[in-house]
Amino acid sequence: MLWSLFKILVFVAIIGLLALGGHFLMQTSGGVQITVAGTEFTLGPLQSVIALAVLVFAVWLFFKLLSLLIATLKFLNGDETALSRYFDRNRQQKGYQALADGLLALASGEGRVAMTKASKAEKLLNKPELTDLLVAQAAEMTGDTKKASDTYKKLVTNSATRFVGVRGIMKQKLAEGDDETARKLAEKALAIKPRHEETQDVLLNLQTKAQDWAGARSTLTAKLKAGYLPRDVFKRRDAVLALSEAKGILDEGATVEQQERAIEANRLSPDLVPAAAMSARAYIAKGKPRAATKILKKAWEAQPHPDLAHAFADIVPDETPDQRIKRFTALTRIHPENMETRLILAELNIVAEDFPEARRALGDVVETQGDARAYTLMAAVERGEGASDAIVQGWLAKALNAPRGPQWVCTNCHDIQPEWGPVCQNCGSFDTLSWQTPRTPEIASATGVHMLPLIVGALEDQSEEPEVMEPADEDDVVEVTPESAEVADEGEVQKQA
Repeated sequence: MLWSLFKILVFVAIIGLLALGGHFLMQTSGGVQITVAGTEFTLGPLQSVIALAVLVFAVWLFFKLLSLLIATLKFLNGDETALSRYFDRNRQQKGYQALADGLLALASGEGRVAMTKASKAEKLLNKPELTDLLVAQAAEMTGDTKKASDTYKKLVTNSATRFVGVRGIMKQKLAEGDDETARKLAEKALAIKPRHEETQDVLLNLQTKAQDWAGARSTLTAKLKAGYLPRDVFKRRDAVLALSEAKGILDEGATVEQQERAIEANRLSPDLVPAAAMSARAYIAKGKPRAATKILKKAWEAQPHPDLAHAFADIVPDETPDQRIKRFTALTRIHPENMETRLILAELNIVAEDFPEARRALGDVVETQGDARAYTLMAAVERGEGASDAIVQGWLAKALNAPRGPQWVCTNCHDIQPEWGPVCQNCGSFDTLSWQTPRTPEIASATGVHMLPLIVGALEDQSEEPEVMEPADEDDVVEVTPESAEVADEGEVQKQA
């Protein structure tokens, strides 16, 4: 409000001064006398000022027209001028508008419209670093993969757009299922932009699928340095990769390096069950049973697991059942109420034919957390104590229809895996297998190899002497559970019940 009032006052003051100056000039005597071709022109003071202003305007207009003429001649000659710049700005404005319309069409899923706008923007702007990407993505949307591939290759030739081009071709190869080429392209893309998170994830996934564990560990380190991975997660996943490098240490051709990888994996993540078991076996192969025992006890404290018990049994493979029970005290006194501890104790006592102690070890596990393994062990206990066939068969029937308990389950797709691995065999995700009870427990099958029932003996012989439990032949007995074969020697597991 005040500013508007101030401008009005200034305008009135200027008009007043001009009027005052005009009045002063009119009152002034004298003037300007001009002679042109013998003709005299006499101008008064006011007329002289007006004539001067007209002369100045005429000179200004002359120079402007002269500049316009020169600019027109230069424009016609092809030189850069104000006119050419005007037309350039107009063409550039139309090009950017076409580019914006193409991006909107691409986001809306209108591939053909996006392609049309991209072609128009390409002609108007002549900036391939801006329009080629739009052309490539529009071509992909319309299904023209050849044009998209050619455009991405053009982007690769430009240093400013090389990463975008390599990444685009990489995604095409992934869509085609050419993982090997995609992995090489991902490595090139990551060399251009080492901190690009999406490329790191793609490369890590491809390297784990290709079992390139050394390369995967390098990529994982890059993710840690870029700040995209917490250190505790990095340590666990690095341990998983180191463990994957050590796979096969039990083979005859296992190298010392593989054994060291297993030990390194356990050092990086002591609570990782497969790493602990494999590291313990590496120490056993080196003749260091104490180091193996220490590793297994530490892992058992974190999580009791059958694989740890199997590795613990391998430390002294030729001991008697009683010696094994005594030695296993180092594990079983840790988490004594844990279900896995009680099942292991029951198996060991069944092998030692101490069936009352096996029953005490099972306790209320069958009633509270009964699964196929617990029911099978209970059937072996009943058989060993001389129970009737009906009772033994009843427990076996429960075992055949009971869930199998904790297993390796993928936290991503919830698929049940037969054994641990760094990559889920179903969805291909990395480091997603955890030891847990499935959401939909797998029911044991009567025809499954993992649930072969105990042979209850020759029914004909028992029908003749129902009151006396004759010892069964060794050929009539099958292993109690799949886990017990590794906890005890094969010859000791297959004893009469």
